Amino acid sequence: MPASGPNAMRPARRCQSFPFVSLLAALLAAALLPGAVVADGVTPSEARRLRDEVKDMFYHAFDGYMQHAFPLDELRPLSCQGEDSLGGYALTLIDSMDTLALLGDKERFGAAVEWVGKNVRFDINKTVSVFETNIRILGGLLSAHLIASDYATGMRIQSYDDQLLHLAADLAERLLPAFDTPTGIPFGSVNLLYGVDENESKITSTAGGGTLTLEFGVLSRLTNKSVFERVTKNSVRGIWARRSKLNLVGAHINVFTGEWTQKDAGIGTSIDSFYEYLLKAYLLFGDEEYLYIFQEAYKAVMHYLHHDPWYVEVNMNSGATVWPLFNSLQAFWPGLQVLAGDVDPAIRTHAAFFSVWKKYGFTPEGFNLATSTVQNGQRSYPLRPELIESTYWLFKATRDHRYLDVGRDILASLQYGAKCPCGYCHISDVETHQKDDHMESFFLAETVKYLWLLFDLAVGPDNIVENGPYKYIFSTEGHLFPATPEVALLDEHCLYAGAFCNGSAVHGYGTSDSSSKHQNANSISFDDSQTSSGQYLSNILSTTRGYIKGVCPGLTHAQKLGISYFIEQKPESRENADESQVIESSVHAQSTSVILISNPVTSQTEEPASSSQYNADVVATSDSVGTDAAGASFQGYPEEHSEETEIVSEQTENNCENTTSQDCQLKEDTS
Repeated sequence: MPASGPNAMRPARRCQSFPFVSLLAALLAAALLPGAVVADGVTPSEARRLRDEVKDMFYHAFDGYMQHAFPLDELRPLSCQGEDSLGGYALTLIDSMDTLALLGDKERFGAAVEWVGKNVRFDINKTVSVFETNIRILGGLLSAHLIASDYATGMRIQSYDDQLLHLAADLAERLLPAFDTPTGIPFGSVNLLYGVDENESKITSTAGGGTLTLEFGVLSRLTNKSVFERVTKNSVRGIWARRSKLNLVGAHINVFTGEWTQKDAGIGTSIDSFYEYLLKAYLLFGDEEYLYIFQEAYKAVMHYLHHDPWYVEVNMNSGATVWPLFNSLQAFWPGLQVLAGDVDPAIRTHAAFFSVWKKYGFTPEGFNLATSTVQNGQRSYPLRPELIESTYWLFKATRDHRYLDVGRDILASLQYGAKCPCGYCHISDVETHQKDDHMESFFLAETVKYLWLLFDLAVGPDNIVENGPYKYIFSTEGHLFPATPEVALLDEHCLYAGAFCNGSAVHGYGTSDSSSKHQNANSISFDDSQTSSGQYLSNILSTTRGYIKGVCPGLTHAQKLGISYFIEQKPESRENADESQVIESSVHAQSTSVILISNPVTSQTEEPASSSQYNADVVATSDSVGTDAAGASFQGYPEEHSEETEIVSEQTENNCENTTSQDCQLKEDTS
C-alpha cells in the first residue's frame, strides 16, 4: 500500500544500497565488545595520574609556545619556532587563557590577561577569517573577561578593568562590515582596517555564517549593543531560509544571491558547528527560535544522513547519498546529541568513530566507509579535539568507565605519536605517523581541555566548570560561557526562583511545576516526534536554563518566538504579497517549563531600515506542510522555492505585563 501523509514524498532510506553495511556492522560490533577498548578499566588512582599527565602535556606545549613562538600566533613544535597564521596577535595565548583558569593557574592566567590587555590591538591591515577570528580570538577574549572580572570564579584579577571586553568590542566592530550583504550571511573574510575587499569571494560556508551566535550574543549582552546579536541571528535566519524542502542545508552558499554552490548536506566539514550553535544558543540565551530550528534540522539529519551508526553526505534536495565518508569533524556529533538528550545513538556512533582511531592510532581527516581505508588526500590528524569532546560528554552523561579507557588510549597516542621537542605535532599521515611541524592553537584551547576534564571528572571534579557557581556552555573552540544572569536573563520578567509573571493570576514564586520538569543540567528532553534513532523530540523545553527560571503559562509558540508563520495564498505573485494577502497559520498553545518573557521596549528587536543590510527574514510558503516539535503548523518549501528567501513577520518581543496568565497578548510592531 503506498505511503501517505507528510512523509509520503520523502525518499526511502537507502541502507540496502550500501555495499559497506556489513563491514560497518562488523566495525561497530568490534568496538562494542567487552574489553575491545582496553583490557583493564581505569582505576580512580590511575585517573588521577592520567589527569596530571594531561596537565603536564598542556604545560609542555604552552611553555614551548611561550619560549619559542610568543608573541607570534602559533608554535612550530619540531623546529621550535613561531609563525603568524591568523592575524599576528598572539593567537595561541588568547586561545589558551581560559584553559589556564580551568587548571587553576591564577598566576599565569593573570599574567596572560594583563599582557593581552596592554599589547594586543586590532587596528591593523590584516585580512582575517571571520569564522576563525570569532571562535578563537573573540571567544577567547570574552571567556577570559568573564572569568577575570568575577569573584565567584575564584580567578578574579584585582587590577583588571574590562580591558579584554573593550578589545572584544573593538574586534567585533571590525568584523561587522562582513555582514553587509543582501542575505545577511557574512563574507568569509574581512580586513580589520579597511573592511571587505571589493574582490572578496562571495562564497562562504554554512558553518562560517552559522557559528557566530554565541560570541556575538554574549558580547551584545555585556555591552548593551544589540547589533552584534542581531546580525548573527539574521545570518542564521538567512541560511535556514534557504534550506531545501527536506530541511537540509548545503555546505557553501553565495552571500549575495543566496544560491547554494555546494549542495552536499552533512554534519562534518563546512556545516558541523551550524548545528552545534543552534542548540547551544538556545541553551545559553533561551531563545526558542534557535531550538525550533535545531529540532527541525536534527530530525532531517537523523532521517536522511544517519545510517546507524555512521553519517553520510547527501544531496540536500533529493536526499541521495553522494559521499560515504567519515569526516573527522563529524566526531563532535555524539557530544551534541548528549546535550540534546539523545544518548543511545550517540553511544553507538562514538563507538564506531573510536574504532577508526583504534585502527590507526589517530583519526584521519577522511575515512572511506565503502573501502574501509583512509581517503586519499585526507590522511592527516591535526590534533583535533572532536572525538575527545564527545568522549567527555558521554562519560559525564553515563559515568561508563569505558570512556575513561577511550581517554587513556587517546592520551597514549598523543604522547607516543605526536609529542615533539617543544610541543605536539600534527600527524601528516595516520598510517605512517609522520609528523608535521605545526601545532594549532585549538590543541591547548580544546584538545587538552576536554581530556583533562574527562579525567578530573573521574577523580572527583575540582574546577570551575563542574564545581563553579554557574553552568557553562562550551563554544565550538572550547571557550567557557557561563549562564550568568547578565548573559542569560536579558530583558526578561520571569524571575530567578520560580514562576513570577507580571499580571499573572498566580503571583509570587512557584517552583513546584518547574522543578519537577527539570532534566539533567546539560540536556534537553525530546519526546514529540520520533526520530530514526528511536528517540523522541519534545515540546517540553527542559534546559540548562531551567534552574534559573520557572513557569509563566499562556504564551503560544508564535508569541514566545515573537513571530508568526504565514501561508501564502498565491506563491506565484510573492513579490506583490502584503499582510492582506496572507493567512496566519494555527499555532497551538503549549505549557513549558521554561519560556521567554521579553521586554517589549528592547533594542534586540529593532531592525535596520536597509533591507540589504542585516536581513532578518524567515521563510514560509504553502507546500509541504509539516508540524514542528512545539506543535505549530509550519510551512515548508515547494520544490521550485527551495533556495529562495523566506519571509518573516517581524513583531516585538513578548511581554506578560497587564495580561492574565492564560492570555499574554502579542503586540504587532507597526513600525
